Amino acid sequence: MPEDLAAENARLRREDHELRDTNELLKAASAFFASELDPQR
Repeated sequence: MPEDLAAENARLRREDHELRDTNELLKAASAFFASELDPQR
């Protein structure tokens, strides 16, 4: 059972890292497109 928990924990940590990276990319893309739409910036 502890091996299963360790494997699940590792999987969730990898997934968390991947989702955080994706979120940062989406934030950057959002800022880029917002600046393209707003000529005042």
